[in-house]
Formats: sequence, structure tokens, C-alpha cells
Amino acid sequence: MTDPNHHTQQSANRTGTAQFTMIGAAGRRLRVGQWHGDAGGTPLVMLGGIGMNMEMLEPVAQQLPGRHLISIDMPGIGQSPDPIFPYTIAQMALTLAALLDKLQIDVVDMLGISWGGALAQQFAFQHRARIGRLVLAATSAGSVMVPGNPAMIGHWMDPLEYTVEAALRRNLATLYNGGGSGKVSLNAATAPTPVGWACQLSAFGTWSSAAFLPLLSMPVLVMADNEDQLIPVSNAHFLASAIPGSTLVLFDGGGHLFMLSHPQAFARALVAFLDDTPGG
Repeated sequence: MTDPNHHTQQSANRTGTAQFTMIGAAGRRLRVGQWHGDAGGTPLVMLGGIGMNMEMLEPVAQQLPGRHLISIDMPGIGQSPDPIFPYTIAQMALTLAALLDKLQIDVVDMLGISWGGALAQQFAFQHRARIGRLVLAATSAGSVMVPGNPAMIGHWMDPLEYTVEAALRRNLATLYNGGGSGKVSLNAATAPTPVGWACQLSAFGTWSSAAFLPLLSMPVLVMADNEDQLIPVSNAHFLASAIPGSTLVLFDGGGHLFMLSHPQAFARALVAFLDDTPGG
């Protein structure tokens, strides 16, 4: 019997090197992107920052041609419909697990960027048997984080600054580059809906991973940039010190989205970690 929430590949569309479908999971319809679906090995789930549609991850995907990549537009972000009710980070972790079930994928590696890093941490705690390796980039432990530049935080908290197209274009460069000297292409960015933006903000504002970070037992890589003014590098040091056996890699000059301004260097560090074998 055909799942009415899961569009077939014939109805999927391609952008760049990705293929997109709409999939229903745990009562939500989400736009799902997959790159290099015929690649072997453990798939890598990429979770983007607040308001980030999947197309913005294309520079990273292009650096990982031999790896099956999966991402999603969060509710109200990109082309995913608005959530009917607000959600928590823990609820979205359950939704992500249900989505992987739909895709018939048992174990993944996971890359969480900024807001996506919160979801990645929560998923690793709730579904630790389904995580091979965890990568946390430009993220924090949530409500206990060391705050960033007040001016940037003020803009970040105002939905009107990012859900109206003209304001989005005016503000994204400052917010997403976050003080870095490298350039980030924002041509692929689309404005989130006010509901989508507000739900992401509220979910993050009521969440913290501080209590369970010492319980994460999978290999973890923490990456950050010294010029990140949105989530200061001290948050990465906190994560690395709280997660047993984790590795910390720091970049310079990339700002908050250093993985987009320096995709080649980011991919080298990412692949080295993902391909590392115990005792290697």
C-alpha cells in the first residue's frame, strides 16, 4: 500500500546536486533532501541553523561527493509547511527518528549546525543506538549558552527581520556570517514563515543539553570559529569539556557559518573525523 505522505522519486525535484521529496513522519510533513543517494557507507544527516532552508547547505554537499547526505526543512522553513502546534527539540528528535524509519535507515552519522546542533545533541541522547558519529558546528548547549553580540542577538530574536523577504536580504549577511571575514553566498536563502521562525526560537529557548552531555558515548567532533559573534567560541569549549572523549577543532575568519565561507577546510576536518577508525 502506498504511503500518501511519501511522494515517489518521480514527483521529486532536483536543485543543484540534491533531490527533494515531501515525506510524512510522526504527524508532520517535511521536505527532505538527499544528495548522492547511491553512495555507500553510513549516511550523514545534516541539520541546518535557524531559518536555514536546505539549499544553503549545497556548498558543503558539493565537498562530500562520495557520501549519502540527508537533510530536512524544519516546519515552516524552506518548503516544509508550518507546524500546527509549537514543538520542542525533543519532539523534533522523535520526528527525525520516525523519518529515518520511513527511509529505512537504522544508523546515521549526524552534523548539527547552530540550531541544528541542538536537535543533533537531543537526537544523540534520545536515540544513541542510531548515531555512529556526531559533529556539532557553531552551536551550544542551549539556554545555558554564553550569549553573543547583543546587536546580533536582538536582530535574531525579531521575526520581522527575517520573515519578510526584503529584510531577510538586508540582514542575512550580517547574521549568518557573524563577524567572519570570509564571504558566504546567500543566493539560495529563502525566508521562513513567521510561525516557522517563532517555533524554532521558542523550542531552542526552552532547551538545554547541559544535563546529558556527559552521557554521550559516541565519537563527537565539536567545531567552531574564533570570530563567531552569534555563538561565541566559549560555547564550543564548554561542549568539548562536557562530552567525554570529544574532539575540538577551531577555525579562524569564517564567522558563524564558517562551514559555508570555508567549505573545503570544513569538509576536510569533517571527513577526517567521519572516516577515522578506532585505533587508526
